[in-house]
Amino acid sequence: MKSFAQRLQPAPLGGGFALEDDWVWCGSVIRGEDGRYHMFASRWTKGVSFWAHWLTNSEVVRASSDTPVGPYQFEEVVLPPRGDGFWDGRMTHNPTIHKSGDTYLIFYTGTTYDAPMPTPQTPETWGSPIVAQARANQRIGLATAPSPLGPWTRRDAPILAPREGKWDSMMTTNAAPCVLPDGGVLLIYKAVGHQADLLRLGVARAPHFDGPYERLKDEPLFRFDATGDHVEDAYVWRENGQFRLVMKDMNGGICGEKGSGIAATSPDGIHWTIADPPQAYSRTIAWQDGTTSVQAHLERPQLLIENGAPTHLFLATADGSFHTMTRCWNIVIPLAPEET
Repeated sequence: MKSFAQRLQPAPLGGGFALEDDWVWCGSVIRGEDGRYHMFASRWTKGVSFWAHWLTNSEVVRASSDTPVGPYQFEEVVLPPRGDGFWDGRMTHNPTIHKSGDTYLIFYTGTTYDAPMPTPQTPETWGSPIVAQARANQRIGLATAPSPLGPWTRRDAPILAPREGKWDSMMTTNAAPCVLPDGGVLLIYKAVGHQADLLRLGVARAPHFDGPYERLKDEPLFRFDATGDHVEDAYVWRENGQFRLVMKDMNGGICGEKGSGIAATSPDGIHWTIADPPQAYSRTIAWQDGTTSVQAHLERPQLLIENGAPTHLFLATADGSFHTMTRCWNIVIPLAPEET
């Protein structure tokens, strides 16, 4: 049986999703009843810097393609800013698309802040009061629709709030849901207790996608505090009777490469075992033309699941660091079956 890393195939050049005038991040794909593949991603104007304007200017959009690898073409804004008075009124980010019965589900991160949206004339920096407020106000939301084409209905409140006095007391973000056969949802999420805290993952469950979502474990799923390592950007699914997980190794102390992926398995979604070897994917990408490249970033791993198994891995990438990049986009890596 192949490990997740052994299932990675060469990536097609020109696949995925990119926009000339916008930063593109995330990228979650589902096949619709129309037979087309629909990607939900985050984008914001290059008129402001990537860092830290993903926290203040991002919105969720839809792109589509006739094939899983793309290239995907922009179609529409799905979750635009909806203004003061809404918990997600100023920013939407981190979409992940799923389906329960006949209903399509976008789990996403939203936030708000007490200031006008930054512009090229009024940019913000990491740690500024506006950015700090936007980061602290991040919550996980849910939007539903009868089709990938919408119309999308947002909830008036987040589906999972922080807990005062706990490790996840400041924010809840980066939803990683797994829709279960009984209609319930296992939800892994990212959280911190304060602005300078390490990133950790928690787990909750709901009997229905509308909730209520209750924590299954009071403490984080993983703790690497002794070494200062931490993780984010989880994606969870079920395959061959097990829960599977890929996530980002922030510092590289867990799988040996900073910013690459870690694989883990679980019988119940609560108790997880890091794979041996732990690495799920490397920042060194093999391309279909026989070349390789080391990507500055590979973030927000998302899988296309068809007939109960993952067929393609989608990742956000860039041509430089968060502070020097001139372009970021989504790439796609085909996956071989686990048992071949």
